[in-house]
Amino acid sequence: MTSFTLFDHNEIIRGRYGKVAALRTAGIEPYPRSYDVTHTSAQAIAEFENFEKHGDPARGDSTADLHGNAPHAIEVSIAGRIMTIRRMGKAAFFHLLDSAGKIQVYVRPDQTDEAGYCLFREFLDMGDIVGVRGTVFRTKTGEATVLAKQLVLLTKSVRPLPEKWHGLRDIETRYRQRYADLIMNEHVRRTFLLRSRMISAIRRFLDSAGYVEVETPMLQPVRGGATARPFITHHNALDMDLYLRIAPELYHKRLVVGGLEKVYEINRNFRNEGISTQHNPEFTMLELYTAYWDYRNTMDLTERLLESVCRGVLGTTTVAYQGAVLNFARPWRRAKILELIEEKLGPRLSWSDPPEAAARALNIAPENAAGKSTARLIMDAFEQRVEDLLVGPIIVYDFPAEVSPLAKRSADEPLVAERFEVFAAGFEIANAYSELNDPEEQYHRFEEQVALQRAGDEEAQDMDEDYVRALEYGMPPASGLGIGIDRLAMLLTDSPSIRDVILFPTLRPEVRTEKTTNSNSEEDGSEEL
Repeated sequence: MTSFTLFDHNEIIRGRYGKVAALRTAGIEPYPRSYDVTHTSAQAIAEFENFEKHGDPARGDSTADLHGNAPHAIEVSIAGRIMTIRRMGKAAFFHLLDSAGKIQVYVRPDQTDEAGYCLFREFLDMGDIVGVRGTVFRTKTGEATVLAKQLVLLTKSVRPLPEKWHGLRDIETRYRQRYADLIMNEHVRRTFLLRSRMISAIRRFLDSAGYVEVETPMLQPVRGGATARPFITHHNALDMDLYLRIAPELYHKRLVVGGLEKVYEINRNFRNEGISTQHNPEFTMLELYTAYWDYRNTMDLTERLLESVCRGVLGTTTVAYQGAVLNFARPWRRAKILELIEEKLGPRLSWSDPPEAAARALNIAPENAAGKSTARLIMDAFEQRVEDLLVGPIIVYDFPAEVSPLAKRSADEPLVAERFEVFAAGFEIANAYSELNDPEEQYHRFEEQVALQRAGDEEAQDMDEDYVRALEYGMPPASGLGIGIDRLAMLLTDSPSIRDVILFPTLRPEVRTEKTTNSNSEEDGSEEL
């Protein structure tokens, strides 16, 4: 095999590739196929501690000494990445990292197999992945440690790990090289494990409540379901443009028409918008629909769902986020948008006020108010000046129908839609409403969206005649809910940016420059016996 060089290969990396060649020359495969693992690091430590405490009364067992000499010591076979090495003459310690944590390993020539000991002395570096079989003992300073009886190489790492004392801290590198971020930063691994548990808790709650998990298209011929600019792609065989899913809403409601009365989907959505601490073009949503409900029923469901998720994942309903303390225990505060405008900004407004009067009351300059309706002016003020003040969790309801093209109008106030959003720590985490199921009104709402498109609004929705046709068959009263999974994960993990909770966030192309990769010393402060 010919050698190759990436843009940032340096002398250290080339030297490690030299070790790969030397291993093969010595008859050692640097990338073997499998290894029999009996314990994770956490399991090995837990079993050892249980053995220390209870032993085996039937045989009078005791724990191993530093030579592994107890007659019935705990034997383990573990595998993971070498994170630190401390050499002490002919003996050495290293810490092994696996999916469950870290455990110390002790290597010495009179206990470790000859081939494994030679491998360790001549070829192994920090970052290599190894398999260790041995017995567990406790060092003089009290650390549970595996005395290596057999040591094998499972993967030779040719790129040095990032600088070990301070971890991988450069934000750009962390997001771009998430694999290195996960290796070096334990809190990052915890974040994504908690995110996984959060999604599992959501599924358990909804499954137990009788909801059916469904799958709907990610490539759609008509953009709709939300107000957003889409990504466009082309299907060559059909010679047609398709849109990456903005939202699954219109497909879910087709299923409600078809008789699936409780449906949900944890789905990937795509919106061709800017990137910020709260926005990523590709993101995850929970979307669900319930027949025979209105938005007030869904308010109750949202409170119960998020309270249950917090208890299941964190063990408490109290969430600390960036210095704020939120309590997701029911009941939450519920407030209308106009109530919050008056409370936070002062003016008492009505959706029927003339735009000029609303602009003056909200201190909006004439040039910024030109051509905008009262609803748009109030929503601008709410989004720009009120949302950040909502620590919550709080349910904000009765949005203008003008900005809610798929929601049912209020029976009491036609300018208002039966819609709510949930805010926590100053940003939106959920959106819901009573679903519009009048096919004629829905058709006219779509016409309004098309008119907005023609006027230059790139976020307005398309006319979806098939969806109107579905409504003509009859959709029962229903209410839907969307929850931003990424934003909820931000809250539960106290993460300041959405990119901290997305494994591979969208980034600008990497700017490649010639640079030297810092190497780690092979030694660190592992303890003595």
